[in-house]
Amino acid sequence: MVRRPLEGVRVLDLTQAYSGPFCTMHLADLGAEVLKIERPNKGDQTRHWGPFKNDFSAYFALINRNKKGLTLDLRSEEGKEIFRELIKVSDVVCENFTVGTLEKLGFSYEEMKAINPRIIYASISGFGLEGTFATRPCYDVVAQAMSGMMSVTGHPGGPATKIGPSVGDNYSGTYLALATLAALYNRTVTGEGQRLDVAMIDTLYSVMENFVVMYTVSGITPERAGNIDPGIAPFDSFMAKDGEFAMGCGTNEMFERLCDAMGRPDLPKNPLYNSNGNRCDNYLPGLKDAILAWTTTKTLAELEQIFVDISIPFGPIMSIPEISEHEIIQRRNMLWNVYQPGIDEEIRIPGTPMKIHGVPDEPRKPAPLLGEDNEAIFKSLLNLSDDKLKELESKGVI
Repeated sequence: MVRRPLEGVRVLDLTQAYSGPFCTMHLADLGAEVLKIERPNKGDQTRHWGPFKNDFSAYFALINRNKKGLTLDLRSEEGKEIFRELIKVSDVVCENFTVGTLEKLGFSYEEMKAINPRIIYASISGFGLEGTFATRPCYDVVAQAMSGMMSVTGHPGGPATKIGPSVGDNYSGTYLALATLAALYNRTVTGEGQRLDVAMIDTLYSVMENFVVMYTVSGITPERAGNIDPGIAPFDSFMAKDGEFAMGCGTNEMFERLCDAMGRPDLPKNPLYNSNGNRCDNYLPGLKDAILAWTTTKTLAELEQIFVDISIPFGPIMSIPEISEHEIIQRRNMLWNVYQPGIDEEIRIPGTPMKIHGVPDEPRKPAPLLGEDNEAIFKSLLNLSDDKLKELESKGVI
């Protein structure tokens, strides 16, 4: 029988919206038993985010696949006691509440550690667990704005622009999943759990890479430059006869091969373009115009063959429908077919990019209906009787 890497790990998932559920999605995809705990009769806010099909959120279906669904009111004393019992038999608690929320309910790290010294307490917040910004709420667009990301995204002279996907959320979720794996490994050595603290502002600042060191090392304030890379040239999007594409030359050798294909072997000998630094300084308008004079005479198909033959990275700029139906997405199994209760039909959702050879690359379970696993989990883990379950449900505890 094939074993997924995190089988045997149990995660209490208190997260909602996107960043936290994206973290626990990774853990669930890797085989962890993720118990998604939601408020009775209300649930995660993303259950009300589109797109919808048959009044069920496809957004929720995407990031909560492979999880089991529980409902529990942590504001009630009985709900708190149930949660304490769940902590005893779990490995990870993951949350992205406003900082201080769980502490007010009686579940600080110290209190959880007293219940289970091996527990890993993993949090995502906008600005970290301490400091003057700690209790501020944060959404992705705010993290993109404050991290510097929006200031360098867009075209010169245009407005600061948000990157399309919510990278503050999904990058933070991925970082927290990575930190959780590190803490699980550390626990095998020390026997103790850890407190994990990932902030969205830290995450986006950390991936600003060259833009930050342009400032800290060279004193340059990066500005919006469209699709140009400030440190490599040519590295940009271009027009063909029938569409747009992107390509980049990361070495002098690549640039020479490009110029040979263009019929312009003179360009690498020109002092303006004979090194990467010179090409960056003189890219606009001269070098880009020279490249466009060639690319606009050819179709995307013709250019693709040329670039493949000379081993220069190339890709047409595709729409979501185009890439979704492209052979590489199909070959890499990056669209999963999932029969989703609530929608009551099969839908397609992005799969995991973590391909582990020998491990099935497929979903095990669709996203849960609200509280659908209450009976099975509360009976198997906590030995609650049918009568007790009915009582808790009638009180609104579950």
